[in-house]
Amino acid sequence: MKTRSLCPRTLEVVDAKVYEKDGRILIKKSCEEQEQEQGEITEIYWSDASLYNKFARWQYDGGGNAGIQITENTGKGCPSDCGLCPEHKSSTLLALIDLTNRCNLRCKTCFANAAVSGYHYEPTMEQLEAMMKLLRSEVPPCPAIQFAGGEPLLRENFVEIVKMARTLGFSQIQVATNGLIMAKSIEFCRNLKDAGLHTTYLQFDGVTEEPYKILRGAPLLKTKLKAIENCSSVGMKSAVLVPTLMKGVNDDQIGDMVRFASENLHIIKGVNVQPISFEGRVDEADRQKGRITVPDCINLIEEQTGGEISRESFYPVPFVLPISRFVEAWKGTAQIKFSVHQHCGAATYVYIKDGKFVPITEFIDVEGFMEFLKGNAEVLDGSKIGKLKATASLISAVKRFIDKDKAPEKGFDPLTLLTNILSTGDREAVAKFHRNSLFIGIMHFMDAYNFDLERVKRCGIHYATPDGRIIPFCTYNAIYRPSVEQAFSTPI
Repeated sequence: MKTRSLCPRTLEVVDAKVYEKDGRILIKKSCEEQEQEQGEITEIYWSDASLYNKFARWQYDGGGNAGIQITENTGKGCPSDCGLCPEHKSSTLLALIDLTNRCNLRCKTCFANAAVSGYHYEPTMEQLEAMMKLLRSEVPPCPAIQFAGGEPLLRENFVEIVKMARTLGFSQIQVATNGLIMAKSIEFCRNLKDAGLHTTYLQFDGVTEEPYKILRGAPLLKTKLKAIENCSSVGMKSAVLVPTLMKGVNDDQIGDMVRFASENLHIIKGVNVQPISFEGRVDEADRQKGRITVPDCINLIEEQTGGEISRESFYPVPFVLPISRFVEAWKGTAQIKFSVHQHCGAATYVYIKDGKFVPITEFIDVEGFMEFLKGNAEVLDGSKIGKLKATASLISAVKRFIDKDKAPEKGFDPLTLLTNILSTGDREAVAKFHRNSLFIGIMHFMDAYNFDLERVKRCGIHYATPDGRIIPFCTYNAIYRPSVEQAFSTPI
């Protein structure tokens, strides 16, 4: 398959090819300057062709962002016209705003580091409000925001920034943090909860100290556990563990991290694995040694849970798009659509029964269910049947896809749960689904070596910037971050 990518040296757009070889999916490209050093670059794209082909079945295009256009059209096309441009096919599912590039750690894997860059980047309160209003002006409005950095909790007035996000109507407010400040102050955690923070997106690289020493430069496990304890103590009910996974460093601990999360469901609601991205110039031997892809993570989870969470349990993010289309047809209002690229990541939900993992795919025929929703969304949209008739049809049909005998716990009623989610689509119905389940996700953000513009065009995780643009995650970190930060920074 032909695509476009980046030359890792110049960051210029070059032709590329994605192809299968020896049961793996590779991406191959070259550029004039790079050829002088080592010729064509071949990089692993997906380590398992069978999973790649399975996920390829679930590609959907969304409608992009209505009303949001680029600030300046260079005429060069993707990715030179980010802001977003008309080529973009997905709306903003999750928005990121960097509050600062300052940090209290010096991680080798970090995108932003003031000590290295030589400047401070901290948008003003007025700029932050303008960025948030821009996100809420999208159609449909961006529902979720994550404050990042640097370490965002170092930012003065962070509590006020969370309150601002709540006032502007974000239904999900998150912070991506290393947890050091949360571990030091239970009172600060209480202030965050009272301000309206919903989810702590916690950097968490393993259940022993060794991965932290390698990836973060310090033994931090006890600090992470204290941060979780403090959040739980003040009544926060949603934390997500976010491991940066690297081969030979912590890939042998992914099963233990999932198990740790399942033992703390009162506070931990997910494990969202991020295979390491290699930014900047990286030695090829080091890159090949440390590179880990989505299928690698899936297979490691299967192996390290004794097959309880099998590879068949995982599906790509756009797999759930029929739910959005059904709710949209039902309610008659635009819904957020998870139309990201099918090879950006993978996810599943698991429940715990008698100390064992029970993936949702064990008691729900998820593929049959999604096919049913696709067909009925079209019927509803065409107004061929009324809602009362549709409700009866929905309840009757959903029964076919659920095996209640295999449900994970007594009293768990997936039929009522799914019917409520589909017929109301409100946050409480979705929250009930999440309450007793553990989300396991894998999101592989690209670097210049495995960059694929087809993935960029379908990205649903976007940065808002002070110059009024909305930029896809991987494009921002591979191309735009230095220019944006330098334009709105002060020297150290």
